[in-house]
Amino acid sequence: MRETVRQAERASVQLLRAAGLSLVSYLFIGLMLFTAVATALVVGAGVLPETVLLLRGTAGFKRREVAAWTGEAVPEAYVPLTGEVFERVRTAAGDPGTYRDLRWLAAHFVYGWLLACAALPLWVLGLLVDGVWCGLLGRPAVVLPLISRLADLDAAWSYELLLPSPDALRSVRLAERVEELTVTRADAVAAHGAELRRIERDLHDGTQARLVALSMRVGLARRAYDKDPTAGRKLLDDAQDQAEEALTELRHVVRGIHPPILTDRGLVGAVRALAAGSGLEVTVREDGVENGPRPPAAVEAAAYFVIAESLTNAAKHSGAQRASVELARTDGLLRISVRDEGRGGADQQGGSGLLGMRRRIAALDGTVEVTSPVGGPTIIGVELPCAW
Repeated sequence: MRETVRQAERASVQLLRAAGLSLVSYLFIGLMLFTAVATALVVGAGVLPETVLLLRGTAGFKRREVAAWTGEAVPEAYVPLTGEVFERVRTAAGDPGTYRDLRWLAAHFVYGWLLACAALPLWVLGLLVDGVWCGLLGRPAVVLPLISRLADLDAAWSYELLLPSPDALRSVRLAERVEELTVTRADAVAAHGAELRRIERDLHDGTQARLVALSMRVGLARRAYDKDPTAGRKLLDDAQDQAEEALTELRHVVRGIHPPILTDRGLVGAVRALAAGSGLEVTVREDGVENGPRPPAAVEAAAYFVIAESLTNAAKHSGAQRASVELARTDGLLRISVRDEGRGGADQQGGSGLLGMRRRIAALDGTVEVTSPVGGPTIIGVELPCAW
């Protein structure tokens, strides 16, 4: 009985809110008349988009109420009101979502009040009948559950009236996807530019400088060789050392573009080599990656760099002694999980490399999820679309 009463109380609050929203619907009548007149006079046409935004906000409030009661979100699909005044007016007037919201507003003005009013006599009847029925006979409540049914009706009718058409949903999701791809493309261009600048810096400051010094050493050795062969030989030995150092730096730059170890050993073998040289006790587990078809080169490279960056961050910043890497192959996805048992609290905007990691993965339409509570552990989960 107590649980039934509590549920009836929740339903009553829900119905009272619906009644309050019905009052707002009534006030909207005057606002809509004013908007219609202002728009017809052209001078006040700018009022229409603002009224539509207010209408969307009211409908959005009801969507949240329905979602809170039913546990099921009500999707929305609106055309963005952007651009100059007359473009916004044209968009507001032509958006099917505007007319769906108006239809809901008119209907809710009626059933919002009726359902709330119907709950009042049910409370009186419930306290009288259910009090005797439950208190004296020990039977379950009969009347009070009807109040919850009224709240269910309000939520169900509002859901159906506010639910966008399938075409509208597809259009909005397409627009959201285009916007997402635009942002992803911008991030990919930024990441690509940063990578090119890094390669240029490494070549200019490292390899090029060593090659210039090498050329000077060889020139000095040629001049000194006839007069002082011993000094010339010493300069040639130095030149050989510098040539080897230049080759080492050049290999480092090449590895930054596409690690040769990926070509030689594949992703799992390359990750095991990373784990062995990370300075941590790293466990590598794989599921269907090593023996299956290889991912595309771009996916392999992105996965390799993400794991390398994650292990480097763990060794430098987390204070962890142990870490684990998991690779799994699923339908159309390469899943990666890197976990360290360090102090946690990773800053995703603090230059830790996580932002660059997100951009690299987003360029391939993948996702990155970072969990790093203070005290640890830190878990970096990555999903990369992959045509196996």
